[in-house]
Parts: sequence; structure tokens; C-alpha cells
Amino acid sequence: MTSFSIRNFGCRVNQAEAFAWAEEFRKRGLAVGEAWEQSDYVLVNSCTLTGRADRDVKRFIHKVARRNPTARLIVTGCLAERAGRELGRMPGVWMVVGNAEKGDLAGKLIEETGAPEGTVTVAPYRARAQFKVQDGCDFHCSYCVIPSVRGKGVSVRPGEVLARVGDLTARGYREIVLAGIHLSSYGFDLEPRSSLLDLLRGIAAIEDLGRVRLSSLDPRLLDDALIDHIAMISWICPHFHLSLQSGSDRVLEMMGRGAGRRNYEKILEGLRRRSPEAALGADIIVGFPGESDDDFERTRDFLSRAPLDYFHVFPYSPREGTEAARMAPVGEKIKMERAAVLRKLSGKKNLDFRRRFVGRELEAVVISKKGREAELLTGNYIRVRVPDCPAARREIVKVRITAATLQETTGLASLELTGSTG
Repeated sequence: MTSFSIRNFGCRVNQAEAFAWAEEFRKRGLAVGEAWEQSDYVLVNSCTLTGRADRDVKRFIHKVARRNPTARLIVTGCLAERAGRELGRMPGVWMVVGNAEKGDLAGKLIEETGAPEGTVTVAPYRARAQFKVQDGCDFHCSYCVIPSVRGKGVSVRPGEVLARVGDLTARGYREIVLAGIHLSSYGFDLEPRSSLLDLLRGIAAIEDLGRVRLSSLDPRLLDDALIDHIAMISWICPHFHLSLQSGSDRVLEMMGRGAGRRNYEKILEGLRRRSPEAALGADIIVGFPGESDDDFERTRDFLSRAPLDYFHVFPYSPREGTEAARMAPVGEKIKMERAAVLRKLSGKKNLDFRRRFVGRELEAVVISKKGREAELLTGNYIRVRVPDCPAARREIVKVRITAATLQETTGLASLELTGSTG
């Protein structure tokens, strides 16, 4: 039987797209996994947010060509949109598909490969369902290439979202991740105009709904009504990740963000007040062109004081065609030094956050199993390992935290399973 594997790079939207493709393969009875070394076809969903993302995609393509020379690679995603010709010349690449053509990619591949209609029951691709409800972006931050490779903001109509979430719930998914390139602007392009808040109010009526997790949110579009809703509704995971990017007003202005530090502080304080045990995270760029030592110290001070529990730190990477790429750069050594400082701070804050829950019971979804050992994810974004877990993948269980230790950069907590598995 024809075998497929999918390799994702980048954001939650890419993960949601891969989930949808895997679902289509699954309908044909085709198992889809990550064992690309033995697969006939390797589907690569690429990212081009940074120079490192470009390099990672290309290195992976070379690796597949070396270790599985008979495999046919299909490369899609944002790097395929920007550098399709270059990727098409790489060894092993069979097909390059731009973002505009990848909506029915799984169906096209099934037709191309002649994969038969399946009658075999295949295990779900992921324990958590990922659903892309929005794509594209209408903002044009000076550093960001995404609007040029993803296009304008496009939202899935509310009725389709509700039907899909209802179907995923009925099929046993207890956690559904709503993803979007610019999730906060969901519904702005629809007629009549809608919003993320309207969508969440509609989802609340779905029978037997488990829990819903939101992908990255833009603080520029977080008003009090939306903050109240997401922070106080029990079925929305208490985990909020914001695209902050800097704690310096001067840098934010150069980035074209249109938001300031005081606004960030107000939003974070509001989320923390309404949801005291939520995990609050952020994306931060260091070494943006023109970022001075004083700008960096302002960012570090902001991150130290803010009620943030972790942050993803990205050294600035120039993207051809963006305004920032024409600005005077910060030296590579300085960027790396600043990134290291903030990552160390993030690790400390994240460990402190996890240690708050030692001795406590939390609900968590079983995301992977190897024998009796399992890895789980709590609603507030704590990854946990359980040595003996009777529950199956996708189930919600209760766990009691016995210790929290820092492991590499993730800070995995060591837990034991207790209580019901319902």
C-alpha cells in the first residue's frame, strides 16, 4: 500500500493544514505518520518566517534525498510560495505546490498516486484536532513576509466552522485547536461581518463540546469584551499566546505594530486578573534593525515585570521585499547574545509557573502513548509525562503534579496520574 508521511515546519496553521490532509488520507484507509525514512511520498509543509526556517526546510529535503532516495517529495507552504523554482530543482522533489493551490492537496495526491478507496480503520493522525478557521493577513508589519505569501485575510464561514467542530467532537476529539495566520481578525472579511467573539459564542452551543484552544492572538485586536470571554469561559483553554514582538515603544513603532507597551501591560494584567492560572506567552523579536541597548533593556524590563509565563524569542531575520530588510542591521553576535539573555529569562519564568502547580490536580489530554507511559497536555499548556497511564490517546484525565523540573528549553513536568479518566 502507498505510504505517506507529513513533515511540518512553522506555525499552528501549518499543523492544521496537515491535520486536514491527514484526515483525507485517512478516509481512504491510508495511515499517515512521520516515518519519512520508509515512506513512498513525503509531504513537506514549509515555513519562511525566518532565515533559519528556510534553512531547516532545505536541510530536511537533503536529508530525505540521502536516506530515502526513492521517496517523492511534495513541497508546499510559504517557502514554496517564495522560492518554488529553487525548491523544484532540489534532489528528490517531485512536486512544488504554492499556497493558493494547496487547499485540495490531499485529494490531488490521492488521484495522482492512484491510492484506492480504503476500508481499513486507521488511527487518528493527532490526539488533538487542529482546524484552520482563518488564513492570510491584512496587516503589513515592516519585518513580516507572511502577507505576501499567504495573501489577504480569509475566514471560514461560521456555519462551516460549527459543523466541523461538531463533527470533530462527535468523533471523539476532546481538544480542538482553532488556528489562523491572524486569528484575531477572524470574520472581518465576511459579509455580514463577524468576529472571533461571535464565533466562540456560536461554538458554545455544540453538544458534548470538550475544550477549545486558541492559537496566537494579536493584542491590537484584543478588546475588553473578547478578553472577558476567553479568560472566563471554562471550555476555552486557559492558555493565551500573544504576538507582542517587543517591549520598546520605539521598536514597536519601527515595526509598524501600532501598539505600545502600556497597551500590552493592560491586556496582560487583564488576562491574569480574570484567569489567574492561565499560561500567558508571547512572541518576541530581538535585534530588530535600529534596536539599541536601551531598547533591549526596555524589552527585558518589560518581560521581567509582565505576568508572562514563557516567551518564544526570535533573533530578527531580514526577509527580502520587506521594509525592515532595507534598514541598518544589528550585528549577528549582538542578536544572539540578546536572544540568549531572554531565553534564559523565559526558562526561569516558565519553571516558576510550573512549580506553582506541584501538589495540584489538573485536567490534561493524552497526546501520545508508548506502552503504558504517556505524555499529556494540561489546559494551561503544561506538558507532562506519566509513567503509567491507562487512558487512551485523546482522552481527558486528571493528573497530580509531583515535581516540576527544567528539561532543555521545555521545562517538562514530572507527574503521576490520579483520579478519573472521564
